[in-house]
Amino acid sequence: MSDLPKAIQINEEGPREGFQFERGAIPTARKIELIDSLSDTGLNQIQVASFVNPKNVPGMADADQVVAGFTRKPGIRYTALWLNEKGLQRALATGRLDVKGSLSLTASEVFLKRNQNRTAAQDIEAERSIAGMYKANNVPVERASIRAAFGCNYQGDVPTAHVVDLIGKLIQAAADEGFTIKLVSLADTMAWATPASVKRLVGAVRETYPDLQIALHLHDTRGMGIANAYAGLEMGVTIFDSSVAGLGGCPFAGHSGAAGNVCTEDLVFMCDEMGIATGVDLAKLIVSARLAEDVVGHPLPGSVMRGGTLAALRDAIKTGAAA
Repeated sequence: MSDLPKAIQINEEGPREGFQFERGAIPTARKIELIDSLSDTGLNQIQVASFVNPKNVPGMADADQVVAGFTRKPGIRYTALWLNEKGLQRALATGRLDVKGSLSLTASEVFLKRNQNRTAAQDIEAERSIAGMYKANNVPVERASIRAAFGCNYQGDVPTAHVVDLIGKLIQAAADEGFTIKLVSLADTMAWATPASVKRLVGAVRETYPDLQIALHLHDTRGMGIANAYAGLEMGVTIFDSSVAGLGGCPFAGHSGAAGNVCTEDLVFMCDEMGIATGVDLAKLIVSARLAEDVVGHPLPGSVMRGGTLAALRDAIKTGAAA
């Protein structure tokens, strides 16, 4: 596909993706500070917390307090992650989140066994049960996702046909409860994607399910995040998950160097330079990225927050203020 999209949707996941991965405790007030900062950037979707077992993810032990504390702004969807009915009920109980259901399968059975102690057959049955849970709680479901869609640190490469098959199983599980899947997210959970594999998998999914929207959830462990996002753009993908300053990683990936999602401000910078609208104020986003680094207390991998924008440099050259 040669025509790049004119605009994209960016789903910010830094506050959830990042703070669940950090080893040290981060004060609740500082988490809220970052969420409120991101709310001023033009982002229209921010994932703020995970409602999960704090024994497994200590960084999310204060999820309820975080959700209660941030300032909601009109026009922004504030979302969260949960893995079971208890987590869903916690999210619903806050009364402050935009709650929609999602069904997920894992393309690597080895990773699935290590991460959730399930077989592939058990995973499908669990998602059928979750679809029923959403129906019972009047929670709409339009989204499906495939974890480890591009490869796995334990299993290796994942066949494209297998991912396509799993999407079909999720579509059927949703349909059995009266839901219609409209979007599928392809998650590069352990950073096996390359531009070639992104194009191959996106192309195969689109060919099989032409009516589905496709989103990409890309990790940057091997430095391929922004290149893979560009490959997605070339394939016409218009929805991307990202993480401010490159916060985060997958705590279950079995990789000590696991990095977060593709960096939000780097993605916005690339799109700005290509004339692709994001609705995000890059200067304000850079402020948020620097704040994120201050909150966690160590360097984060974002590049544009250090290198600055070309727009600012062009202005400085025009006014004679450039060094």
